[in-house]
Amino acid sequence: MATVLRTAEGAKKRTTSTSTFTRVMRYAGVRLLILFVTVVIGLYLTILIANMGGKVDEIQKNSIRESVTAQVAAIASKSPMTADVRKKMQDEMIALQEKRMGLDQPFVVRSFTFLLNSLRLELGTAVNMSSDSGSRSVRLIILERLPATLLLMGTSQLFLFFGSVFIALVLSRNYGSFWDKIVIALSPTSSVPPWFYGIFFILIFAAVLRILPFGGMVDSPPPNTTGAYLVSLLRHLILPGFSLIISSLFLSIYNWRTFFLIYSSEDYVDMAKAKGLSSRDIERRYILRPTLPTIITNFALLVITLWTGATITETIFLWPGLGRTLYTAIGLYETSVIVGSTIIYAYLLAITVFILDFVYALVDPRVKVGGGR
Repeated sequence: MATVLRTAEGAKKRTTSTSTFTRVMRYAGVRLLILFVTVVIGLYLTILIANMGGKVDEIQKNSIRESVTAQVAAIASKSPMTADVRKKMQDEMIALQEKRMGLDQPFVVRSFTFLLNSLRLELGTAVNMSSDSGSRSVRLIILERLPATLLLMGTSQLFLFFGSVFIALVLSRNYGSFWDKIVIALSPTSSVPPWFYGIFFILIFAAVLRILPFGGMVDSPPPNTTGAYLVSLLRHLILPGFSLIISSLFLSIYNWRTFFLIYSSEDYVDMAKAKGLSSRDIERRYILRPTLPTIITNFALLVITLWTGATITETIFLWPGLGRTLYTAIGLYETSVIVGSTIIYAYLLAITVFILDFVYALVDPRVKVGGGR
């Protein structure tokens, strides 16, 4: 009889395990499909917006026509030709330039071709932009500017995230204290964008006090020794990094502080206090543990936003990052660079959202993958 019961229990466990695996795989497949469709739609909308519905093609065609007309006029001034020959040469040169840029095809056809290439991470070549090495490959243009952006955004945003969470946790323990009121009073200062603080800091520390550089990433010419180079890099990093931090610091602290206070007022926290648990144990078990999914989500989304850079702030400080590159690409109607940056961010976001669903199940026992709470 016992053998029969053990066999039945083993079969039941195997059935449950198989059912769980099937549910997880089905859920993962559906999520991947939904995320892929979202990426495709978002990317195609980016292509339409970057091309202004085809208006950029007309701008580029007019630019080609003006450039070719000037070239033909210069040639005609040196070697006279009839009007027919001149027009024929001009039309041939215009057709050649439009074919080289793909403008000989209708915009609808080009947009779907662009979409398919982008989904395969074939980012193509830029027309009006190039990397420092002279390459027009969009991939090289982006990769060349990526380290500068990761340095600036990584330093500032990671400091902002961990600093605001730590300070908020301290303030939640001292609700109503002097420093708690100071943070609440200063939280509206976060409505000011970082580039405004950047201009303000440049005026004070660079123009008036002359203790920090106006912009750039290192001194020109760059220092020869490694130590001097790192010191120069740090001095150039202070103003843009501090601008990004101070523009969001107090509001971020206020948000996290309020978030921790909400969990601190739950009934199970009062029950834990009644049982005599120490404040550290209560904070670790009943405040930080329930908020861990939210903390992880914010941190994961912060990490992938490092890719985007700070467009206006980088431009103000002449920081050679992706934000400044994107600003230049928008001004030059460089669709390939705009879409190239967007598709990589879209893929990173989709992968992060997909992984977070499984991370939630690990950090929060109330969550079941594919089964809800």
